[in-house]
Amino acid sequence: MNIYINARFLTQNVTGVQRYAIEISKQLKKLYPNIKFISPKKIIHKDLMNEFCGLTSGILTGHSWEQIVLPNYLKKVNNPLLINLGNTAPLFYKKQIITIFDLSFLINPEWFSKTFYYYYRFLIPKIAKKSLKIITVSEFSKKEIIRLLHIPEQKIKVIYCGVDTKFRKKISVKELFKNRPKNYILSVLSLEPRKNINNLISAFKKIGSRDIQLILIGSRSNVFASNELKDLIHSQKNIIFSGHLPDDELIRLYSEAKLFVYPSYYEGFGLPPLEAMACGCPVVVSNAASLPEVCGDAAYYVDPYNIQSIAEGINTVLTDEALRQSLIEKGLERARLFSWEKSAQKHVEVFEEVVRL
Repeated sequence: MNIYINARFLTQNVTGVQRYAIEISKQLKKLYPNIKFISPKKIIHKDLMNEFCGLTSGILTGHSWEQIVLPNYLKKVNNPLLINLGNTAPLFYKKQIITIFDLSFLINPEWFSKTFYYYYRFLIPKIAKKSLKIITVSEFSKKEIIRLLHIPEQKIKVIYCGVDTKFRKKISVKELFKNRPKNYILSVLSLEPRKNINNLISAFKKIGSRDIQLILIGSRSNVFASNELKDLIHSQKNIIFSGHLPDDELIRLYSEAKLFVYPSYYEGFGLPPLEAMACGCPVVVSNAASLPEVCGDAAYYVDPYNIQSIAEGINTVLTDEALRQSLIEKGLERARLFSWEKSAQKHVEVFEEVVRL
């Protein structure tokens, strides 16, 4: 098969979507050594670009590159099958597959900047209808795509994300970074409204314990609506906001946390809770969107709209040792069900189906 990967994700910071694109691409490269990767020039993941033997084209970046340079380049190389792993794709290219994680921009536009919202509201419905197939990451998101975009069910394939085998419990390293707290709750999420950080911080304050701290790992993107979260975080002495961390440090934080909490309002999949489970960390998550589908019986569920529910969930898992051990054991078992190898093989089945059409 003549396949190109839209590798624009190599120019972007890593969040859940980019993590998915990177891990799937690694596996696809193993399955199809001749698969090609095409990207804008402003690469920030140069090691991956070298691993993929990627190509760059044009002087444009971002959406402009994707809509203008990419389709023009593909026409010059005999219109190969284009695989888009990052929610967007060129509007005027027919032979392509797109992955859509979720439709949160339609569910609550206030979570995003106006520019982001209007662009996605215009682009995604049109691309969804034109694409040969749509891959999504949960049955929840599939139902949303059918309901909101009116896409036929048979055109959509659900393929779960995976958990890298490097996510496993690590032995404590005392000098991971200075002044690291011994007792802490961990949350890995970007600073955006739908991640529900305000309610998480309010719930944490309700617990009222001075002996435990809250560590927030993540980054802020300008596509999300403006808020004052950083000021709120920095005003609390027992809350640490680290920004983005490399995987080796993140794994150690997962491994040594008292619990991991993820009170998001809306997720297409929700990868961090599974990563925490794989590292032997008990997990508290929202009873919303795709999270019950992904986490199964291996998490303690709370109402994301109810601060008291979040606080009680955190306190219950912190203080009930039998529950903690049960969640750890179930979490380890749950995480083993998700692998990038399995996910990539299912992607290949979709590619082969499209080629036969």
